[in-house]
Amino acid sequence: MNNDSHHQAAWSDFNNADAQQGEFNLIPKGTQALVRMAIKPGGHDDASKGWTGGYATASDETGAVFLSCEFVLLTGPFAKRKIWSNVGLHSNKGPTWAQMGRSFIKAVLNSSRNIHPDEGSPEAQRARQIRSFGDLDGAEFAARIGIEKDGQGEYRNIIRLVIEPDHKEYAELMQAKLQRDGGMGGGSGGGSGGAPAMASPASAAPAPQSGTNYTPRPGNAQSRPAWAQ
Repeated sequence: MNNDSHHQAAWSDFNNADAQQGEFNLIPKGTQALVRMAIKPGGHDDASKGWTGGYATASDETGAVFLSCEFVLLTGPFAKRKIWSNVGLHSNKGPTWAQMGRSFIKAVLNSSRNIHPDEGSPEAQRARQIRSFGDLDGAEFAARIGIEKDGQGEYRNIIRLVIEPDHKEYAELMQAKLQRDGGMGGGSGGGSGGAPAMASPASAAPAPQSGTNYTPRPGNAQSRPAWAQ
């Protein structure tokens, strides 16, 4: 009886209700964090292009094909916040959008599998290959967050840059993964030599192994532009 009265009061008196979260509540530009990528399957397959498993989405309106992605921040003061963005696979307007999408996916593989972007060894080349887009679903990588206007003129958060092992911030951000995972080592024994471990798609998940030492190799952090400008 008392509970019913309480519920009735709660839905007739809203003075103690939480304030709504306004549009201004964006993650600040330049925020860096470890993020996890998830793909919302769109059911569009094209075996001739390697798009299988139903991961791609096709727009009936524009003919564009893309991966509909959700990125969850895993570390830092904005952990558990989400960002939604599309990764381009095809556009009827030309090759630019697909090229941007390929650059983004390559950077995600480099970051999540700890591959220096300039590394050209056979192991590195294998690690930049995927069996299907399913290998990207659940990938954890380091990212810098940005803000841009959407098609309706509203501000929204985006993944401005995938932070790869040639960036000085990479080691610190990926160390947060080790701490988040409890610092458990012993993965494949790659952590003792100080060199980044490289995983082939046939033998490892998209995310780096938990025992890896994330000390980055030398590189020019300014040489890679953001994937989407």
